[in-house]
Amino acid sequence: MNNLTVFTEFLLMDVAGSRELQVLQGVLFLVIYLGALTGNLLTVTVIVTDTRLHSPMYFFISNLALIDLGSISVIVPKAIMNSLTGRKTISLKDCAAQIFLYLLFAVVEIAFLVVMSYDRYMAICHPLHYRLIITPSLCSQATAGSWASGLVYSAVHTGALFRLPFTKTNVIQQYFCDVPQILRISSADVYVSEFVVIVLSVCIILICFKFMCFSYVNIFSTVLKMHSKEALNKAISTCTPQLAILLLFLISGVVAAFIPIPKKPSLKNLLTAMFYTVVPPFVNPIIYCLRNREISAALQRMFKRSSHITSRGFLE
Repeated sequence: MNNLTVFTEFLLMDVAGSRELQVLQGVLFLVIYLGALTGNLLTVTVIVTDTRLHSPMYFFISNLALIDLGSISVIVPKAIMNSLTGRKTISLKDCAAQIFLYLLFAVVEIAFLVVMSYDRYMAICHPLHYRLIITPSLCSQATAGSWASGLVYSAVHTGALFRLPFTKTNVIQQYFCDVPQILRISSADVYVSEFVVIVLSVCIILICFKFMCFSYVNIFSTVLKMHSKEALNKAISTCTPQLAILLLFLISGVVAAFIPIPKKPSLKNLLTAMFYTVVPPFVNPIIYCLRNREISAALQRMFKRSSHITSRGFLE
């Protein structure tokens, strides 16, 4: 053990081989990050300021927007800084913090997707009992439970990954601290504990997925039986954005879980990693605004108020 080198920082490798490509990659990440930042903050702002959107469904959507904002902020700012400055290093503590926070936001997002599917199930399948069951107190408890489950899981998973020192190599073939990459350079003893954590994670995810499938199958079977066209359109407009976000999250999760661990940086690996790390937080606000009529209408009202106030200030 005395002859082993214990690494306290890692090298993040990317596909950009020249300085020009590094800057271009940094600018690309910056544009995506600013777009995600604007979209998610705009979603939260319009829900908070418009009293017509003060309902459990939009409360959960605003929380989901904050989660997306946190998720992309964990990875992308560091990638932007490294690309623009030409640096490739990340300390052991920063790497552990990056994995902890990314797992935290991912687990909390899964929990909120489960809660949102139950909320829509109660609203559409049992509308008479909706206000009796989905109360502000229940929403607060569901929010607290989601964050608590995320904290516990991310703490256990990160502790299992970083419980032993790294002595093999400090090169990570990705632009961020990816869990498979950390597992690749970990010691053999970490694999056992990590295998147990992964098996438990898969079981929990399957249970959540089964619950969400049950909810949405019942929702759409109820929707298809509706005789009122207005009720049918409203049900579809409130469910399809959540279902689209759920499918995007599941597809990105499957891609992240089943792609082979890259042994060297390539454009394919970069684009694949971008798909499951930065695309969902960037696309989700677009799904809200385009598919949800009430949020679209609230955005139009907010822009009209802003333009009216601006024109009045200009005239004065």
